[in-house]
Amino acid sequence: MKRSEINRILSDAVSFFNKCQFHLPPWAFWSMEEWKSKGGEYDEIRTKRLGWDITDFGIGEFNKYGLLLFTLRNGESNPDASKNYCEKIMIAKHEQYTLEHYHVCKTEDIINRGGADLVMCLRMADPRSGTPLLTDVRIQCDGVTRTVKPREQLRLKPGESITLEPYVYHTFCGDGGTVMIGEVSRTNDDCCDNFFLDKVGRFPEIIEDAEPLYPLCFEYPRTGSR
Repeated sequence: MKRSEINRILSDAVSFFNKCQFHLPPWAFWSMEEWKSKGGEYDEIRTKRLGWDITDFGIGEFNKYGLLLFTLRNGESNPDASKNYCEKIMIAKHEQYTLEHYHVCKTEDIINRGGADLVMCLRMADPRSGTPLLTDVRIQCDGVTRTVKPREQLRLKPGESITLEPYVYHTFCGDGGTVMIGEVSRTNDDCCDNFFLDKVGRFPEIIEDAEPLYPLCFEYPRTGSR
């Protein structure tokens, strides 16, 4: 992805969050130069990869296959840790798909926080091979147990949510406009706990044709670097 495209996506996201009256922490808007002056007290943001996250899954068609995320908090993978949870806010446009994947460790609630409808398709993964199964999927939507057919379309309207347990393949997109998506989950590990049906890239390769508007979550300069 070109840096200029990433900057435009970030700017559009800020406008959409403002429209939805969803407020990000102050450090969300610090420049790369501002980050260079920040000391070790900000290392949890750096090491847990909090902040802006954009992916086009290595396909190069962000508006068709892509997702914008902002990780607000993330803890330790150790279940006995005092902080073993994660929260994200995401943006998906109309028919902008997040590719089909499942998690092994993470249980997550996906919440339609506002805007358009969120459309999801689910199916189970074989725990040994990752092969998609033809069995029904048992889920909870806002605490109500439901059963859906594999890849049956499931629509979440603003305010509605779904709980996804490990080994549930899921893909989703906005329908009818842009949707703001919340995620509340166990600790997130993008390096080791994302299993995509197809071989894809999780983080974009960036062509530097402009200065960064804001650093992405894997781009923070080291403590006190100049």
